[in-house]
Amino acid sequence: MDNKTFDLGIMVGRFQTFHKGHEYMIDKAVGVCQRVGIFIGSSQESGTQKNPYTYQVRESILRKVFGNNIDIFPLPDIGVGNNSKWGDYVLENVKQHYGKSPDLLISGKEERRISWFDSVEGNMTAELYIPKVIEISATQMREYLIKNDMVSWKKYTNPLLWNEFDELREAVLCSMDNTKTDSI
Repeated sequence: MDNKTFDLGIMVGRFQTFHKGHEYMIDKAVGVCQRVGIFIGSSQESGTQKNPYTYQVRESILRKVFGNNIDIFPLPDIGVGNNSKWGDYVLENVKQHYGKSPDLLISGKEERRISWFDSVEGNMTAELYIPKVIEISATQMREYLIKNDMVSWKKYTNPLLWNEFDELREAVLCSMDNTKTDSI
């Protein structure tokens, strides 16, 4: 058993399109946590401009890159936005899967996510903010797919996923005109 600082770390993300920035963050989490739970947000969303991929596609991508080094769970939106009610919902999901609260919340966003758990008395979840060291976004990755720019896309994609380019591109192309979404 590794002697890592935290037992359970969690990360919430849509991964619409997974890129090396996401990979860097998850690698950092795996380096400091015995167990890492990845909760795929907007898991009910697919086929839209901002959310072209199904939960199953996103789960498969994460599994190809990380194998069994992480746990992966769906996290559907509940329509409350990014606040403590959302945090209660995230925490409830973590407890359902692990039987306990997370020790660490891994985040790459500049706004503080730890406020998600402000309403939980006695909660001792630490936060690890991973600064953006790779200048890429999922939106830009979708643009590379739309433009059929495989060279740029590969720069920000793990080689284990390179064979997925055509399938990922097709999903983005089929979804690019659909702006309807249920997520917040």
